[in-house]
Amino acid sequence: MERELKFENIIKSDSYSISEEIRKLLKYIDLILLFTKRNIILRYKQTIIGPCWIILTPFITSIVYAVIFGGVAGIGTDGVPQLLFYMISNSVWTVFSSILTETSNTFVNNVALYGKVYFPRLCLPISTMLTSFINFAINIFLFAGVYVYYLIKGTNLAPNWQIIIMPIIIIEVGLMALGVGIIISSLTTRYRDLAIVVTFGVQLWMYLSPVVYPVSMTTGFAKRFIMINPMTMPMEIIRYSMFGIGSINYISAIWSVAFTVIVIIIGLKLFGKIEKTFVDTV
Repeated sequence: MERELKFENIIKSDSYSISEEIRKLLKYIDLILLFTKRNIILRYKQTIIGPCWIILTPFITSIVYAVIFGGVAGIGTDGVPQLLFYMISNSVWTVFSSILTETSNTFVNNVALYGKVYFPRLCLPISTMLTSFINFAINIFLFAGVYVYYLIKGTNLAPNWQIIIMPIIIIEVGLMALGVGIIISSLTTRYRDLAIVVTFGVQLWMYLSPVVYPVSMTTGFAKRFIMINPMTMPMEIIRYSMFGIGSINYISAIWSVAFTVIVIIIGLKLFGKIEKTFVDTV
């Protein structure tokens, strides 16, 4: 007597693993680079001066900051030329704000693309981060030119060895923004009004960070509050390495790194949970 064979297929989603997600992203590195190239092309397509806006935007913003905060408000810069102070501060903050703002809208803005073809969903946020890194690298060349000009003039600038860790600091800033951004993007699939709050929140975060003023201007509770801000130490370390002003608080620096790790882990876990169903939700 022949035995009746029964076959049963159970289809279920695998549990989300950060290490597995990283391995998938490494396989799709070419796609990430393609998205990065697309970001740059689309942003400056049909513009008169094209990619020159990468340099002009932060440069003009720095001049405006120098006039408003340095001239009108009389905010000091610890003896550093105002243009240099605001150029480097604005460049670092632009990396953070652009990654956070664009990543927070990842699901909503790319739902049509996500719904048509499969690829690791984190490819788009990471390409956004790489685009901001490229823009920062271009801005640094302009900053270096202005920096050399002031050195030739005899301005008292004191760069030190910490300047070699600036790329690491910028990567940390980018990862921090990426972590916060993907947390927000995961929540906006259900709560669309969070996208409206992001713009206001980023502006508020900027004024709570030492972007247009040095930490030395703050005292008492205000200083303790600002030192809790995870963006304070990256900003201070970069200015200290460039100009020799300010100081490095290692407790705040460790907290900044710890905050980055925490938001990245939470963001990836939440992102992995939401990405399975967000197309139906959005």
